[in-house]
Formats: sequence, structure tokens, C-alpha cells
Amino acid sequence: MSQPAIKLYRHPLSGHAHRVELLLSLLKLPTELVFVDLANGAHKKSEFLAINAFGQVPVIDDNGILFSDSNAILVYLAKTYGKGTWLPEEPLAAASIQRWLSVAAGQLAYGPASARLITVFGALLNAEDVIARSHALLKVMDGELANSLFLAGATASIADVANYAYIAHAPEGNVSLQAYPNVRAWLERVEALPGFVPMQRTAAGLQAA
Repeated sequence: MSQPAIKLYRHPLSGHAHRVELLLSLLKLPTELVFVDLANGAHKKSEFLAINAFGQVPVIDDNGILFSDSNAILVYLAKTYGKGTWLPEEPLAAASIQRWLSVAAGQLAYGPASARLITVFGALLNAEDVIARSHALLKVMDGELANSLFLAGATASIADVANYAYIAHAPEGNVSLQAYPNVRAWLERVEALPGFVPMQRTAAGLQAA
């Protein structure tokens, strides 16, 4: 019996939603993409709030199991369908991955993701501050990736899935990746994974035509 499609409520320009879309594809899980019109406030209307009271994408519906928060969804999918490969049980490996999930919710969210919010979505944030935070994170990432193929070790994990989109799209927020060769090589390794799907690019910031 085939696996029923997992519904993913998302917006194509959301890096948080792309995390989930990417892992679903890497796991080769049948997926139905459901567009949520953020520009017109669909995520704040009662129908959507009924499935996520926080009014945010992404949300998944896995055969009646509703789950929100991108990093929490990654954990759920990895534990349910990943056969121990994307989130190992071994304590040190699991903790190493959790460290990068925390980075994705912290330094990444308040650095590259916020910088992109300014140029792509018109967020009223201090560009100088968020760009500086972005480069502070990229410097650390580049140093760690000098000795590691992926963020949490020699093989890809949900740590890479959680951090990929906003780093790959950092130039859209006027954050250059030019000074970080190890980060750029890591992005290429993620993009070479079987089942990889890209996030839609935006002609903004350094990516502007």
C-alpha cells in the first residue's frame, strides 16, 4: 500500500517552509504542496489558525497528524521516516544536530533570514545590524566546515536541512558569501544530495538583476 501524500502548507519564498519541503523530498515522501497566501494574510485567518494557532507556515498534515514549527517538523519526519539517518540516536551525534537546530532558530533567524526579510518582504529592521550578525555566523560556520563535510559530521542530517535555505539565499539580503569558501562548498554538497529541491530565488539584494 502506497504512502498517502503528506500535505505541506507553505509559501514558496519561505525558508522555514523550504526546510520541510527539502526533507520530504530527500526522504522521497509523497507530498501535496498547499499554497498559503502570506501577502494577503491567509495565515492569520480563522481557517489557518485552526491548524496553527501561531499563524505561521509551515504546517504539515500527515494523514491527520497536524504539526507546525519547521525544526520540530524536521525532527518528526526524521524520527518517523528517516530510519536513523537524518537524526541518529547516538547521544553525541543527536546533540551535535540539536546545536545546529538551535543556530537555525537563533543566529540564522536573526542574521541571514532577517536580512532577507528586509529586501524580499519589506521588513522594518536595521539592515546594518542583521548583516553584521549574518557575517558573524558565516565566519563561525566557515571555520567549522573547514574540518567537516556537513554541519554535524561526515554525513548530511537535519542540521544541514535546517540551515541550508537562508544561507543559500543570504545574497538576497545583501549578505555576500564570497569570503566563505567552506560554506559555499557545503552548499554545493547539500545541493548534490539525491532528491534535493531548490527554493525559489528572488531578484533582491545582491541577487537583483
